[in-house]
Amino acid sequence: MVGSANASIYMSYFKELGLAEPILRALEAKGYSEPSPIQRQAIPSLMEGRDLLGIAQTGTGKTAAFSLPSLHRLAQDGYKPNPASCRMLVLSPTRELAAQIAENMRRYAKHLPINVECVFGGVPVGKQARRLVPGTDVLVATPGRLLDLIDQRALTLKHVEIFVLDEADQMMDLGFIKPLTRVANLLPKERQSLFFSATMPKDIADLSRRFINDPVKVEVAPQATTAERVEQYGTFVNQAEKQSLLTLSLQSGLASGEIEKTLVFTRTKHGADRVVRHLAAAGINAAAIHGNKTQAQRTRALDGFRAGNVPVLVATDIAARGIDVTGVSHVFNFEIPNVPEQYVHRIGRTARAGADGVAISYIAPDEKNYIRDIEKLTGVRLTPMPLVENFTKRAESLPKPSRKPAGAEYGERPERGNRKPRGPKQGSNNRDFEQRKARKAKENRGDGQPRDDMGRKRRFKPKGPNGVGAHKNAVRAR
Repeated sequence: MVGSANASIYMSYFKELGLAEPILRALEAKGYSEPSPIQRQAIPSLMEGRDLLGIAQTGTGKTAAFSLPSLHRLAQDGYKPNPASCRMLVLSPTRELAAQIAENMRRYAKHLPINVECVFGGVPVGKQARRLVPGTDVLVATPGRLLDLIDQRALTLKHVEIFVLDEADQMMDLGFIKPLTRVANLLPKERQSLFFSATMPKDIADLSRRFINDPVKVEVAPQATTAERVEQYGTFVNQAEKQSLLTLSLQSGLASGEIEKTLVFTRTKHGADRVVRHLAAAGINAAAIHGNKTQAQRTRALDGFRAGNVPVLVATDIAARGIDVTGVSHVFNFEIPNVPEQYVHRIGRTARAGADGVAISYIAPDEKNYIRDIEKLTGVRLTPMPLVENFTKRAESLPKPSRKPAGAEYGERPERGNRKPRGPKQGSNNRDFEQRKARKAKENRGDGQPRDDMGRKRRFKPKGPNGVGAHKNAVRAR
């Protein structure tokens, strides 16, 4: 333990909780000074070993709320994990969120002899299985890859001491109810369980009863409320005009410095790629992230967005919960979600860590009902925002998008199915190419070899009158 002089620099609240000194050191390095509301309410009960039902929006500090007391417990017990097992299991709905949780937990456990592993789809399962052979203290996983490892007998859950289910409502939206039911049956009955969700409708409440027993309930904000520091605007526009409006708005905002990093949300994967192609044609550096992208592409896009090299990230709702990037000044709802709660998760990507944020929604005529449902749920009416000045004239001058697959403008190699067919090499004479092509076709037709009724070469070899391969003599005679 460090002396009292050094201990005085630590945050008084976290110190009073009795957290281990190595954890306090890690918190100091991350610049923690005051606990968030969910941390203040959840950590004391978790330190006592209670189950917890947490209702909180994204970006409220949930990861630290469940990580700090859990790491303290694992460090105090001092047990080594059993082979092919874990002591703590954290389930996350998306790859990005799983990687983010694992990275934060590694930082909190920086000065502890605790190992944190992360597994998710999109990467070879064998490599992940080998990392789990000696066992791990903490495993952060997505449900599908977790069950893959269990089915391959690379992992067992019978030694789990702490179980965390994060973003439960997103799990339900993505159709993970059956995998979650199976996981619940594989977990030991004696364990501490933590259940987090941004909303708590009846089906989520029913799911929670499968995992938690007599929990402490923590609710840091009313259900489905939006971030208080987000200014919310709406522009009524035809669907066909949305792309031009987005391009012009981003050009102006990025040039003036008003927009630093921005997220653009679409409903479909192809829609996200199409938006990126239009933005690239207008000279705006953007990247798309969705389920059809490889893990390497998704990681590259997120890394570029975090570093600021790619100021615009176009995402589907699968990424709405898994992107925790500071400095996101704007969120654009290119298409309005048909599930009102999804709007809350989208705009929760901005106004994080005490910063202000702006959310702008482009509302087509057939999306007005969606906006009414959103306003009813959140209790906030969107402030009308007019079209940009000289919109029609400026929209007509925008360049047409490239036909390249989205992502090709960032140096990514097109997928095999998207590659263009080969033609004449650059710099060659097209007339020569066509002449060679015609000459080759003529030679193939007049090669003297028998063909069937479809004009295809016969596969057998003609024989001479003596039954011997006369074609050999004919070849020699030539």
